[in-house]
Amino acid sequence: MPHRHIHLVGSYPAADVRQAMTVMAGVAGPYLRTLADGEVGARRYWIRHIIEDLRENPDVELRADGGWSGYDDHPIFKVRRGHRLRPGALRLGTAQAAGESYAVFKQVRAEHRLDGVAFQVGVPSDLDLALFSFGPARALALRRAFREALAREMREIAAWGGRDVLFQIEVPAELVMVATVPGPLRTPVARLLVGGLIKLVVAVPPDSRFGVHLCVGDLNNRALKRLGTLAPVVSLVKALLRAWPHDRALEFVHVPLAAGDRPPPLKTAFYQGLEPLADLPPGIRFVAGLAHEAQGPDDQRRVLRTVERVLSRTVDVASACGLGRRSEGDARRALDRAVALAES
Repeated sequence: MPHRHIHLVGSYPAADVRQAMTVMAGVAGPYLRTLADGEVGARRYWIRHIIEDLRENPDVELRADGGWSGYDDHPIFKVRRGHRLRPGALRLGTAQAAGESYAVFKQVRAEHRLDGVAFQVGVPSDLDLALFSFGPARALALRRAFREALAREMREIAAWGGRDVLFQIEVPAELVMVATVPGPLRTPVARLLVGGLIKLVVAVPPDSRFGVHLCVGDLNNRALKRLGTLAPVVSLVKALLRAWPHDRALEFVHVPLAAGDRPPPLKTAFYQGLEPLADLPPGIRFVAGLAHEAQGPDDQRRVLRTVERVLSRTVDVASACGLGRRSEGDARRALDRAVALAES
């Protein structure tokens, strides 16, 4: 077994799930613990398809339209007068997509002899769905409906997948919020946001497996925020560890060190901010989101060594987010970077 693993966040530019999983398994297979289906098609753009489906939801109406050219250019909805946002009317598609891909996953796993590799299902947080669908003023009030819809679909997946499935909860809004507030407020804000996230975790069967993907956004391969310090990451991870229920398995935390089209910084001082996470429990893997096609192999290895020195542990490697918003060539180069790092 390799001493350092590769984590593939989720999306990959491919024609279908078989092609995506075949490429990822063929290139990185020996280093994988989990494998997503590549989140192809409309899912390549993360939650965009869920938000667009709200155009057909009878409980809501469009407040402002947008074409997804940037973070300030997307549809925003509001609940219709006299209606409420019903969880049963929200079409997420997570369980359907996972069910359709699982059989292909098992075939690819067998073909590449990836014994023990689990099927990874990406799940946005309810806050992210509410925030991007209805805007910041209504997000907290409406997140419960999304939480109930997500939990319903996750329970459906858990019923047929059991321990062969790992849920990756994805939290860009939470990290960006913590990074935006003044330093003294980071810890209380992180704890508040994590408290809502834990409500989703405990709504899923207790033998379910989880990982958490911290993110700074990747719309059109552009980050919503580039971190000037890793203190917000530390605050959010510490809040997660503090609140995480003992009967739910948290297997990894994935931390973005690169950001969209920007590779990770080379300044050693930047990574010293991770030192408070040196006491991360050994059973929880730290996944360094640093693999990036725009940075040379020597610099990539230098960043990896710095992170491992600060944390006093071997870390797994990944890109900062899914690769689906990249070209096929750039995605493959990022994947190759991850393999080179895993082998270093």
